[in-house]
Amino acid sequence: MTATSAAHDLERATLDKAAGENFPVAPFFLPRAWRTDLMAVYGFARLVDDIGDGDLAPGGADARLLGVSATEAQDRLVLLDAFEADLRRVFDGTPRHPLLRRLQPTVRRCALPVEPFLGLIAANRQDQLVARYETYDDLLAYCELSANPVGRLVLGVTGTSTPERVRRSDAICTALQIVEHLQDVKEDLGRDRVYLPAEDMKRFHVQEADLAAPTAGASVRALVAYEAERARDLLNEGAPLVGSVHGRLKLLLAGFVAGGRAAVDAIAAAAYDVLPGPPKPGKVQLLREVGVTLRGEG
Repeated sequence: MTATSAAHDLERATLDKAAGENFPVAPFFLPRAWRTDLMAVYGFARLVDDIGDGDLAPGGADARLLGVSATEAQDRLVLLDAFEADLRRVFDGTPRHPLLRRLQPTVRRCALPVEPFLGLIAANRQDQLVARYETYDDLLAYCELSANPVGRLVLGVTGTSTPERVRRSDAICTALQIVEHLQDVKEDLGRDRVYLPAEDMKRFHVQEADLAAPTAGASVRALVAYEAERARDLLNEGAPLVGSVHGRLKLLLAGFVAGGRAAVDAIAAAAYDVLPGPPKPGKVQLLREVGVTLRGEG
C-alpha cells in the first residue's frame, strides 16, 4: 500500500463515522458545497476526538503524518500538540494530515476563524487532565470547548452567524453533548471519565461503583432523568434557531434539535437505564421529531 492510499484510507475511515452520530452531519438535501465543507469540518472534529480518546487507527499512520515519532505515538498530549501545529498550517501553510488538507479550502472559502478549531483541541487536552466535574457549571465550561465550536462552525460554513444565532446554537450543542454523555456513561467510565457532575451524584446518592453495574438502580435512573431534563430544556432554549433561518438550512438545524430530542426520548423509553448500552432513537421517531421541530410545536 502506498503512502497516498494509506492516507486516503485513514481519511475515509474517519469520515465514515459520520453515519453513527445522533444528528445528520451533511445530509443529501444540502447544496453540494455545504456538504463538502461540513464533512471537512466533521473530519477535523472526529479526528481530534479520536486522538483524545485513543481511538486512532492501529499502525501509527496518523502519528507519522503529524510528524510524531513512534516512541511518542501513544502520548495523546504530544499528538494533540502536533495536531494543533498542523491546524495552524491550514491558515498559513500546507498541512501534513489529509483531513487538514481537506479542511483548508473550506477555511478559506468560508473565512472560518481558528478559534473554534482550537477550542475542540483544548477540550481533548482537558480530557487528558480532567476526568471528573464537580459542578454543572464546570461541565458547561467543558461543553463550551467540546461542543459549542461545532455549531459555530456550521453557522460559519452556511454564512448565517449572528450573536443571537450563536447563543441558540450553543444551547443546542451543549444539550447534544450532555445527551451523548448520558448515552455513554458506561463507556466513559471505562476510560476513567465521569461527566455526571459530582454534586448531582451526591444529591442522588450515586457512587461511581453504581455506574459500573450491569443495569441502573433507582438512584442512577433518577440522576440520569434529572440530567436528561436539563438537556431537553437546553434543546428547547436553542430551538428558535430553527425558525430564524430558511430553506434547507432550516431542515438541517431541525435535524440537530430533533436528533437531541429523539435521543432524550429514547433514554426516557429505556426508563433512564443507560448502563446496558446507549439508548438510540429509531428513524421513525427521529422523523417525527423533525416534523414537530419544523412546526415549532416542541
